[in-house]
Amino acid sequence: MMTWLSDTRDSYDAAAVGYAEETRDLLDRLLHVRAGVVLFAELVRAIGGGPVADVGCGPGHTTALLRELGADAFGIDLSPVMIEIARREHPGARFDVGSMTDLELADDSLAGVLAWWSLIYIPDEAVPGVLGQFLRVLRPGGVLAVGFHVGNESMTETTGDGDQRVQTSVHHRQPSRVADWLREAGFTVEAQHLLNPDGPKPGAILFGRRPAAPPR
Repeated sequence: MMTWLSDTRDSYDAAAVGYAEETRDLLDRLLHVRAGVVLFAELVRAIGGGPVADVGCGPGHTTALLRELGADAFGIDLSPVMIEIARREHPGARFDVGSMTDLELADDSLAGVLAWWSLIYIPDEAVPGVLGQFLRVLRPGGVLAVGFHVGNESMTETTGDGDQRVQTSVHHRQPSRVADWLREAGFTVEAQHLLNPDGPKPGAILFGRRPAAPPR
């Protein structure tokens, strides 16, 4: 396994319990972020619904909200401990251990993919491959929403203590750069929402779509 991938997994395994508690009401506090989830669910509904993958789902709070909104959502996360917590806290939903670098999903099988502050752990050189995975599993006309930190730097986060101490790189990016990557992967970019642009922790959400198949 690539070092950055195993570091991310180990970091979230170590922090899973505290992270699940800290983020339990996050979408109730960050209403602009919640609105992005609601809009994503509406966009999926507008194309007739279908399976939706919350990729990098963590403890499953966002997956649960999607299901409350009527989406046929399931979660995927690299961290087995996160998935254990998600299954325990949201027993009615499906949660799988997996990596966005190699999704174990059939081609054209999803109506939507949500990557909610999970692409931030993917280094630049691996982003095109991840977006290619998203495009592959979406059916024509399928919806993608990507949320991320805005900036121009990569930061190192340290999790755990002693022998369990793990460092993970977190990448902050400009929306224009992420939009260019989406277009290069084959997506149409439909909307860009800036979050807290005047604050200390700006973010952004990009909504994209796999182009519909041309008529025969």
